[in-house]
Amino acid sequence: MAAEPAPHHVRVPDGRQLEVLVSGPPGGRPLVFHHGTPSAALAFVPLFEAAARHGLRTVLYSRPGYATSTPRPGRSVANVTGDVGAILDSMGADDFLTIGWSGGGPHAIACAALLPDRCLAAATIAGVAPYGVDGLDWFAGMGPENIEEFGLAVKGQAALTPWLENEAKALAGVTGADIAAAFGGLISEVDRSALTGDFADFVAAATRRSVSSGISGWLDDDLAFVRHWGFELSKIRVPIAIWQGEQDRMVPFSHGRWLAAHIPGARSRLFADQGHLSLAVSSLDRIIGDLVETAKG
Repeated sequence: MAAEPAPHHVRVPDGRQLEVLVSGPPGGRPLVFHHGTPSAALAFVPLFEAAARHGLRTVLYSRPGYATSTPRPGRSVANVTGDVGAILDSMGADDFLTIGWSGGGPHAIACAALLPDRCLAAATIAGVAPYGVDGLDWFAGMGPENIEEFGLAVKGQAALTPWLENEAKALAGVTGADIAAAFGGLISEVDRSALTGDFADFVAAATRRSVSSGISGWLDDDLAFVRHWGFELSKIRVPIAIWQGEQDRMVPFSHGRWLAAHIPGARSRLFADQGHLSLAVSSLDRIIGDLVETAKG
């Protein structure tokens, strides 16, 4: 079993610090994993073990404002690349692979778009698509909680902040036993079946940690998703695989279909019987193996 690493901090050029976890073979190519929204870097042994089987070092980090990572108010999705570059530099790593789950999806895509000399391939798991683009009804198929949350995000920080503060109070003490109920209408039946045991405990712990220092990380994620991401998808040349399940009420299936159709050369990995959580739980090894093969061209 892979050991659970202790977190450390990487200081970036503007003076901020990022909370980072690294696990896997010392000489392995980094697999940078971008967590969802809200979440934070927390040891997830099945991910570490799956990556290690493919010879990869997993790199988890808390985005600015989450846990002990310094906030960066007003950040864009594109800003992630400076932080990822600093983490890789601290490791002495030249190139990497990347995966983004849910709210991490846009950040993995940003790495492919803006770090083409270092990012060999990327994958999204239930990743969010850009807001306000042609051919996508962004809210269609979302659970009511996300419709409310992102409807407020579109209105701006002043409208969104009180809602997030109230939600954070409820999530600060969430446990594995009640995490499914806390997600409410965002959980499909296939996801409810997946959200049990150790996985439920992990999701609850990551959720608690995400609001342990306030809502700044969550707030800046939400606002960044509904603004321009800071790059054009049409110019991406790094190979990307889009993994999405049709039973997803957090990030609708249409987001995955839109991304697969609008990122040049994107590999479609779309499944009628999977949801937002079940896809990651059931397919981690397959996703990472596919990513490694995608990088080989």
